[in-house]
Amino acid sequence: MAMTMPVMARISPMPDAPRYLQNHFLIALPGMDDPNFAGGVTLLCHHAAEGAMGLMLNRLAPLTLGDVFEQMGIKTFDLELAQSPVLLGGPVQCDRGFVLHTPDGGEWESTFPVSEHLRLTTSRDVLEAIAKGNGPRNSVVALGYAGWGEHQLEEEIQDNAWLTVEADPSVIFDTPLEQRWNAATRLIGIDPRLLAGYAGHA
Repeated sequence: MAMTMPVMARISPMPDAPRYLQNHFLIALPGMDDPNFAGGVTLLCHHAAEGAMGLMLNRLAPLTLGDVFEQMGIKTFDLELAQSPVLLGGPVQCDRGFVLHTPDGGEWESTFPVSEHLRLTTSRDVLEAIAKGNGPRNSVVALGYAGWGEHQLEEEIQDNAWLTVEADPSVIFDTPLEQRWNAATRLIGIDPRLLAGYAGHA
């Protein structure tokens, strides 16, 4: 499995930077008709004029972290770690691996800063460290990613396909997968049951 990341332009400060939503959750509204994203919550890891890239946080890939280690020739003696789930980060290039983690545990060969509290690493060294128990304190591994072209995400948000809210790492690392959509929605101050009821009467 290749651990490579889509090419991303360096983000420079811009007068209109607040409209970019890097380090925000995209929360699919009930009624989303794209099966890839229905009921999903996605972390936007990169968002700039040329497009956006993110990882879905509540879809499971059909393999475990132990399977990923085996495919990459990485050994671990931690059986509990080997049974850890792997996320399906999105429908694009599902053979690409991504490690979303806290900024501790070392320096890695290929790391992109998502925020002060989150890093996205695509190099093998972070997985080797995780396998040995020397990796970041918190991490999730995902295969594939979600991508949007220029202006595509902005148009979808204008069409009310998504709710957005600044990301909270506790939703990623401390919340069970099946509860992440509800937890992300509550960050906005919305009762998820109200959204579900609204969708049912649309």
